[in-house]
Amino acid sequence: MGRLRHGGRAPAGFAATGETDRISGFRRFRAGAAHPTQTARSAALKPDRCRALRAGAREALGVPAAVLGAGFLGYGSLAADAGYSVWLTLAATFAIWALPGQLVLMEMQAGGAAVAATILAVSLSAARFLPMTLTLMPLMRNGSRGRRLWQFLLAAQLVSMTTWAVAMRRFADMDVESRWHYFLGFSAVCIGSAAIFAVIGQLLLGALPPLARFGLALLTPLYFFVTLVGEAQSRTSIAALVCGAAAALALHAIAPGWEPARRRIHRRHGRLAAAESPCPAPLTSGC
Repeated sequence: MGRLRHGGRAPAGFAATGETDRISGFRRFRAGAAHPTQTARSAALKPDRCRALRAGAREALGVPAAVLGAGFLGYGSLAADAGYSVWLTLAATFAIWALPGQLVLMEMQAGGAAVAATILAVSLSAARFLPMTLTLMPLMRNGSRGRRLWQFLLAAQLVSMTTWAVAMRRFADMDVESRWHYFLGFSAVCIGSAAIFAVIGQLLLGALPPLARFGLALLTPLYFFVTLVGEAQSRTSIAALVCGAAAALALHAIAPGWEPARRRIHRRHGRLAAAESPCPAPLTSGC
């Protein structure tokens, strides 16, 4: 009908405007430029991403960084006692990024295990991160566009007990676009503090008694357990915690576990005399 009223042609203003938009859009496409609305949308999202990155870093600077720092302080002292260099301690921290796996590596090397067996043991100790990663990665998808493969690989490498627990609690309160950046900021501060305190613990060799070293290493799983207890609200979560606690007690009765590793480390480096005491060094006089 519009064409009949105007002599079979569209209105001049409509034709000119549409043709101009098509030409300018085609030129922007050829030049690789974004549409003005897309540019405005990207500019609006960038501050949110930066804000999410800073928010994650700020939250990690509190209790999470302190607990991880204390745990890796003990690990650094144990690593120095096992003959590790500073660079090897840092490499194990960044590559494995799991205190139990790093302790398994130390124990297997102290016992003279084969390289293949050591790699298998460390890999099996990290099997618990598979369900964590499978539940966390879908929450980081960037809407219908998804994310790049390297972003998922980086996030998967940064998954730990602490980062997973905090992310699962915080992601429900933020938009999907900000989650990956929040997780990156939080994890970067956590792994950075762990590396720094591991080096400090290595430099403090001899300043910490053996009991304190192992006690500090236990702070990270203890913090993870307290976090899970605080977030357990459904019957399924409570049942999982109860079953896990019962299994831990049963396994501890079967394999009490930590003392043999300490003895092997001391034996390998000629320090078994101090470790053979039935009581920790500060309490020897009372035994």
